[in-house]
Amino acid sequence: MTELPPVLSRIIQARKADIGAYEVARVLPFREMRMVGPFTFLDHAGPVSVPANVDTRMDVLAHPHSGLSTVSYLLAGEMMHRDSTGAEQMLRPGDVNWMIAGRGVSHSERLEGAFRESGGTLELLQAWVALPTEDEETDPGFAHHPTSALPTFEEAGNFSRLIAGSAFGVTAPVRTHSPLFYLHVDLQAGAQTPLPTGYPERAAYVVHGRVEVSGQTYTRGQLLVFAPEAAPVLTALEPSTVMLLGGEPVGPRHIWWNFVASSKERLEQAKADWQSGRIALPINDGESFIPLP
Repeated sequence: MTELPPVLSRIIQARKADIGAYEVARVLPFREMRMVGPFTFLDHAGPVSVPANVDTRMDVLAHPHSGLSTVSYLLAGEMMHRDSTGAEQMLRPGDVNWMIAGRGVSHSERLEGAFRESGGTLELLQAWVALPTEDEETDPGFAHHPTSALPTFEEAGNFSRLIAGSAFGVTAPVRTHSPLFYLHVDLQAGAQTPLPTGYPERAAYVVHGRVEVSGQTYTRGQLLVFAPEAAPVLTALEPSTVMLLGGEPVGPRHIWWNFVASSKERLEQAKADWQSGRIALPINDGESFIPLP
């Protein structure tokens, strides 16, 4: 095993997971590291080729969440979001859909309209941000932020978009419940990016390409977790895309299916809430749903 450079505390390799609609690369949670800051889940779907006039097999049916916020971010394609708060919003590349699950919400994600008719490439990053204990029972909510509303940085072959939180002296308009950062970074060959400072837990996920850190090379599907006091710099060895994420920990969390909670008792309540219908189905998309496993 190659020895880690001092700036890194761990490397996590994404594992394949089948979510029913398609196969994804599951980055978090990992058995030896459940969270990075408040981020307790990260899936990378695609790129996958969607055939023209595809049937509903690539739709994600209505399903519940509690104790977290979901962060949906597209790199390619289009996806329609509907949830039990009444939100209905098409998501396009560079936009952010931020859904606060709180005490309980359900949502669906479907391919619709022109994209379903024409087909094309679909690539999605889905993250969960655990809510602080005092906010676990907050009201569900939804906010859409178009790419034009998000801060960007561009310099020497580095294009970065701040999806949520604060980094490099700038704060995104997305409402969060704890200190965090989440960035999409595109690097040309030879370009570099540092990591935001001021957070105890930080990581970089290599979406595409190859990057170098402290003389070692890392590739697609690897999550690089950095030492708290490190000042890492990522250098792209070829055109590359990385996601930078992290923040302040919110404390240990239990995860079961689509639920996150600070106690096992709260998880049991979430299961019962979904099975009994206490979590409403999405408005305008409540005919089919995923039952409790």
